Amino acid sequence: MIRIKNSNPRSLLMALLATLLLATSCVTPKRVNYLQDMEHETQIQLENRFEATISPYDELSIVVSARDQELAKPFNLNTQGMGGGSGTNGSTYLVDVNGNIQFPVLGTIYVQGMTRLQLQEAIATRLEADDYISDPYVQVRFSNFKIFFLGADGGKAITISNERCTFLEALALSGDLSLFTRRDKIAVLREVNGRMTMRYLDPRSSKVFDDPYFMLQQNDFIITQSVNGGNARSEVSYWLGWVSTSVSFVTMITTYLLYKSK
Repeated sequence: MIRIKNSNPRSLLMALLATLLLATSCVTPKRVNYLQDMEHETQIQLENRFEATISPYDELSIVVSARDQELAKPFNLNTQGMGGGSGTNGSTYLVDVNGNIQFPVLGTIYVQGMTRLQLQEAIATRLEADDYISDPYVQVRFSNFKIFFLGADGGKAITISNERCTFLEALALSGDLSLFTRRDKIAVLREVNGRMTMRYLDPRSSKVFDDPYFMLQQNDFIITQSVNGGNARSEVSYWLGWVSTSVSFVTMITTYLLYKSK
């Protein structure tokens, strides 16, 4: 049987606090640190020629310009009837299920599988070949390049300002992962040829740069899991509540013992 009056109250308090802190310190650097195997001046070749390709349900902002702006006006109709809405970035066109857009004057254009640069060139070539504009300048941008997050860190969507986004960039833009999210099994969910495919990436290893899903595409989903497959954050909050209560109780007992020892 432990006799409290024979113990040093301050030592007892420090021992209890140390025990409680050790019990709650369950997250180690190896479980959360990124790119742990990379050393100083390590160089890894990246795929620099990655370009997003156009898919059904993408939204494209297309602007046609020329030296004579009157000639370009018919190709920048900001009307709902042409499949686009008005805006400062020109008309927005929704790619239909068959991979087509309805473009003013030129009609139906099949765009699926093209990069934005290829579409720019294709529209400019049509405008010149059909003698509409001799010096067309066409600018195409993705209006809906989004990456979606689901799982342990909640749900959110981030909009990418250009068509190039890496897996690590997306994690940073999302606000990073919590300490209690699994790093070894982060899923990227992507639609490929009408099928949903999933790959698991581990940002703790430099091998992530070699993964074909490291370069993200529009509408990819990043799905995370909690440590041990459970809701670790809620569990830790629960135990921290008990720790706080225990510390308050120990403080009261210690204060009482110090008062009695005087």
